[in-house]
Amino acid sequence: MSTPTVSTPHIVPTGPIAETVLMPGDPLRAKFIAETYLENPVQFNAVRNMLGYTGTYQGHEVSVMGSGMGIPSISLYAYELIHFFGAKKLIRVGSCACFQPDMKLFDIIVASSASTDSHFIEQYDLPGTYAPTASWKLLEATYKESQKQGVDIHVGNILSSDVFYNFKDDINDRWAKMGVLGVEMESAGLYAVAAEAGVDAMGIFTVSDVIGSGEKATAEQRQSAFTQMMELALPLAAV
Repeated sequence: MSTPTVSTPHIVPTGPIAETVLMPGDPLRAKFIAETYLENPVQFNAVRNMLGYTGTYQGHEVSVMGSGMGIPSISLYAYELIHFFGAKKLIRVGSCACFQPDMKLFDIIVASSASTDSHFIEQYDLPGTYAPTASWKLLEATYKESQKQGVDIHVGNILSSDVFYNFKDDINDRWAKMGVLGVEMESAGLYAVAAEAGVDAMGIFTVSDVIGSGEKATAEQRQSAFTQMMELALPLAAV
């Protein structure tokens, strides 16, 4: 791979960018993934401290780059990675809070779809309600990888919310009643951007907060201890 000759206001490449990009929200998690798992990682972006790296994993080229928090941030980076730098597979690796009582801290959720309270999708002016969904190719490959590694996963609908501190006390219960597994803040935007561009996207999450019991992962665990999720995502570069 060669270093791209184009740049954007948010990505100024100083190294190559692979077609497969893992996108944790935290740029320090991107740094951890690159330094822990990739062979010969090269940093390709540092604009606004949104760190990006490219290397190889089991012989396949992989990039990993922070996305920031919320649909506006991840959709901006996803759009630029796809349309300016040729990304074909974008895999969000993030944390989430779980809604369902059979789930616990550090469980793995794979988002087959992403409900949202965001107005982001209105820009596409569709004649109905669009349901953002993950790539079947990546979903199937993740399930097979989980079986290979002996990792239990929960697959289903998640909520991508614009609101972290919600003033309505019953919101979580209402989403949970509809079978939604958990809540994060990015995937619906990622799925929509990828769908419009005709590329593959999926989200894999580690449960960092258990709504109800109040259990929470520490800041250090959020940055570097979610390794099971990372080890499910990285082999997708071969798909």
